Amino acid sequence: MNQAIRNAWIATVVLFALLFGAVSYIQVIGARDLNTNPLNTLALTRSLCNDRGTILAGGQPIAESVAGNEACKSKRSYPDGAVYAGITGYYSTNGSQGSTGMERSMNSELTGASDQQFLDRVRQLFLGKQPQGANVETTLDPKIQKLAYGLIPDGVQGYIVVQNPKTGAILAMVSKPSYDPNTVATLDRSAAAAAKAQLDGTQGINLYQNVSGPTGALLSPGSVFKLVDTAAALESGKYNKDSVLPNPAQMSFPGIDYKLPNYAGGQCYTQTQASFAFALANSCNTPFAGIALDLGENKIADKAKAFGIGQDPGDQLHLDYGKGKFPTGLNQPQLAQSAIGQFDVLVTPLQISMLTSAIANGGVQMKPELVKTLRAPDLRVITEYQPEALRTATTPAVAQQINDWMVGVVDNGLAAGAAVPGVKVAAKTGTAELGNGLNNSWFTGFAPADNPQVVVTIAIHGVDVATGAQLTSPNAKKLFEAVLNK
Repeated sequence: MNQAIRNAWIATVVLFALLFGAVSYIQVIGARDLNTNPLNTLALTRSLCNDRGTILAGGQPIAESVAGNEACKSKRSYPDGAVYAGITGYYSTNGSQGSTGMERSMNSELTGASDQQFLDRVRQLFLGKQPQGANVETTLDPKIQKLAYGLIPDGVQGYIVVQNPKTGAILAMVSKPSYDPNTVATLDRSAAAAAKAQLDGTQGINLYQNVSGPTGALLSPGSVFKLVDTAAALESGKYNKDSVLPNPAQMSFPGIDYKLPNYAGGQCYTQTQASFAFALANSCNTPFAGIALDLGENKIADKAKAFGIGQDPGDQLHLDYGKGKFPTGLNQPQLAQSAIGQFDVLVTPLQISMLTSAIANGGVQMKPELVKTLRAPDLRVITEYQPEALRTATTPAVAQQINDWMVGVVDNGLAAGAAVPGVKVAAKTGTAELGNGLNNSWFTGFAPADNPQVVVTIAIHGVDVATGAQLTSPNAKKLFEAVLNK
């Protein structure tokens, strides 16, 4: 009798193990193959029409599933669609237009197919229910996001990133021209195709993060790159806070009929020699070109890399990104131009935000964080993302010295429009010439300078100097005030 019971018990355990193994295989290994098999049209249609998890900002949905029609029980809806389009992207329920942005990068989590949700899938399977997707809580602050979006006029190609330098959390990230994701997420195939075709023909739109938007748009940085030169100079041991820099009105090069001019819009012409503080405050070109020629291409390139230019931003962004670059194999005029953020230097607005955040954070660059929490449908926390250091860009002493000089750019220099009463603000502006009288206008800075809480980076592409100046420092002030007065 005991042997019979023992055999029955063993058989039960074996059967349970086989059943659990089969479920595990279906849920973890076989599910993707089965669901993506082109012959399995039923599974494809069902997965496209299932309820997906919600993407939230400040507890409010910015992408959610709503009732569909008889053919497809649900579709995606995007409240304030254009404001968040560069982040959420869109999800085409009928499958005809694919998906972009976070809808694509976090598809496994939103459908419930990620490895972290394995036990949830098993539980739902035993209950006879369809697996449910997780909800994604972003780090975005809806108030700051909407303010930033409204600060870029319609018809202007612009980008704004607002970030916490101590944690890497992104409070706002916007770009224009934008679009309404609802037009592509419609269940009407012909309307979705027409909307997508129109968007594909719009230059600079934030439709695809890998070619546009704050994480992907590759732009000439202009004088904000001088922060890299400054860090390289101080770390070299050849320069210090008391160094006097040659500041000629223009720089000549042997054997070539080319002269690099100094910046004509500030006070650079008043001094033939300059301190770092004066050169940064007035964005003088020739002192920084001279530093690059003195240190050499490799020193500047290495420091650009240390600040993240051309590098991976880490695994907490959950969006495609552009890496930017500092060119190599430069002759003297090209190196001089590159040192002031011209020639073939390319960066994204997010990279400049990260660069500035590293200076604000004592030299440590944090991973840019866009997702705060992943929650199950019952609101149980699946994953809670924690701030993580990405790299050390410079030393605390160098970061503090640059911090002090950036305060002077606001107090005594070209970023005076960003000044906030009662708050010490640190900043750097930049103007990259594109030809035909057009420029990229930049602002990047942080506040309070003595205890940084927020970094603001603004890039306006293809405008004249006056328009750029109106849209950078004064708008940065509004964002600083909005964050600090919450």
